[in-house]
Amino acid sequence: MTAEKLGADSLSSGIWKERLQRYAASLKYALHVIVRPFDGFWDLTREKRGSLAAAHTFLALFLITYVLKLLYTNFQFISAPVQYINIYERCASLLFPFLVLCLANWSLSTLFDGKGHFRDIYMAMCYALVPYILIQLPLILISHMISVDEGAYYSVLMSVSLIWCGLLAFVGLMQVHDYGPGKTLIFIFATIFGALVILFLILVFFSLLSDALGYFVSLYREISFRLS
Repeated sequence: MTAEKLGADSLSSGIWKERLQRYAASLKYALHVIVRPFDGFWDLTREKRGSLAAAHTFLALFLITYVLKLLYTNFQFISAPVQYINIYERCASLLFPFLVLCLANWSLSTLFDGKGHFRDIYMAMCYALVPYILIQLPLILISHMISVDEGAYYSVLMSVSLIWCGLLAFVGLMQVHDYGPGKTLIFIFATIFGALVILFLILVFFSLLSDALGYFVSLYREISFRLS
């Protein structure tokens, strides 16, 4: 029994070690993706160089960076009312549209003969957020080390991070679905429209649900009042 237990523990340890190594490799691979996006995004999904664990990590780091930016950036470079900031609402305001866009993209991929699955789309979009993390996070510290006159450099770096992320998302969708640039551009506009439709349907659903609950609550109160 002891030998069997030791063998099982050794096997379990080996599996976890292999998983950690794969996770570390998929995190490191993001550096290749952001500098060589055409090859990077293709291998990310086709050659399984990425992982959902790494994608979740980048999405979480993106949200953390956004919150830290609001809370700790020098007040000369950001006008966020810190005392009124609700961290959970701010994170939800980014996370929910992000997931809806991924869902809309996946939903429309059949109409546009796209080859990407939801997992591939989600991973590509998460890996596209890496420049935001790498640039915006150090900018929080840099904002306390420069003057207002040097704010142009701060603004340029912020713009670079956003443009870089946008270009990576474009190339990522192009490689995931195996599209050309023109079709990808059209598909992105269709995705935005689809996301707006999904948001509208969600709002209508919750509005109807709220009305229905209100009706049953008022009906219950009326019956209770008459029986009392």
